[in-house]
Parts: sequence; structure tokens; C-alpha cells
Amino acid sequence: MKRNIDINEISDGKRYGLNDLVKADCADCSGCSACCRGMGNTIVLDPWDLFQLCRGTNKTPNELLEGCLELRVVDGVILPNLKLTGTQESCPFLNAEGRCSIHPYRPGICRLFPLGRIYENRQVSYFLQTAECEKKTRGKIKVKKWLGVAEAKQYEHFVADWHFLVVDVQEEMDRRQDDAFRKECNMLLLQMFYLLPYDTAGDFYSQFQTRYDRIRSSLVEKTEE
Repeated sequence: MKRNIDINEISDGKRYGLNDLVKADCADCSGCSACCRGMGNTIVLDPWDLFQLCRGTNKTPNELLEGCLELRVVDGVILPNLKLTGTQESCPFLNAEGRCSIHPYRPGICRLFPLGRIYENRQVSYFLQTAECEKKTRGKIKVKKWLGVAEAKQYEHFVADWHFLVVDVQEEMDRRQDDAFRKECNMLLLQMFYLLPYDTAGDFYSQFQTRYDRIRSSLVEKTEE
């Protein structure tokens, strides 16, 4: 999704790659869960996030949507986000001790924080949000280690593919200005990437690629109509 912000105003002015050291290590967030509260509907999930949640909770996409997730419109595209609860708007996976109960399966936005992503030329880089994390004594850590994702380059490739697919769909919907087309695109994305269950015992990336190729082909066909 497109965001028109000045990175220099919210970061240290540097860009990072997977193997760069960045001052993001907050010592296991000991005694703090501030970033797990009050985030509203901003924890938007991509298909990898949903795959991970299904694997970690042993629930189907529909079961998650009936409980801890909700759908909202993000720049014209319907996407799921974590449904925060209570007066403090706490993450539904935050336990009584203020710790993440699904830490190995947590969403990409949670893994990134306090980092953000920059999308350019169909690639991804990272920046450090200097005012977001309440921990002021963070240590240096490699971006790849901070993310804690196996096959980090493959994950990064997926993140870029997904981002630019959504952007391309948004731009085509804006160009067409057709409610029926908008609805059809949204239903295709939801069904193909979120509602159709994944084999959580299998490889996510190959499953995503099959679905991605089908959507790309379908989108090309629709733009030629």
C-alpha cells in the first residue's frame, strides 16, 4: 500500500538491508508490551501472516476471521487485520503476563517493529522508526536476525511481490472506476489469498506462487476487457 511520508522525518535517515546492523534490539521487550496495545486496526495481515497464524493456532482462515481477525478496506482493497480488544485495545494474542502467546508465528508488522519497509523498484529495504518504540536502550542487531524468518531472502521476495500486486490492483481499480470491477477484484484477492485454506504442513511460498500467478493472469485478462 502506498504511503506518502518523508522517511527522514520519522527515521535516522538510513536505509538497511537484511545483513545490516540496526539499533532495534529491545532486549526481549522485558517488562514492556506497549506496541501490542492501542494500535487500532493497523496490524494488517498479508497471506504469509495468515498462513503462520493458521499454523500456530491450528485454526482455519474462517475460524480466525470469526474471532481474532476482522476485514477492513485499505486504500480500496479489503484486507484482514488483527482485532484489538478491551479498553486498552490489546492484541488478542497478548497473554496475562503481557507476552506474545504466538511469538514464533507473529505477523510481519510485529516482527518488523520498530523497523518499517521501503518499497522501490520491486524491491524492499528497511528504515528505523526512531520515535515509535518506548525502549530507549536498544542494542544493535542484524535486520535478518531481528525479523527471525527462515529463508529471509525468499520471504523478502514474497513481501515485495505481494505489496506490488496489491498496489497494481489498487491502481487498476482507480483507473477503471467501476464498482462491479472493484468488487470482483476484492473477492478474488480475498478468496485466493485468505479464504482458501493453505496446507500448513507444506511450503508456503510455492502455494503462494501458484495463487499469485493465477491472479496475475486474471488481472491481465481483466485489464484487456
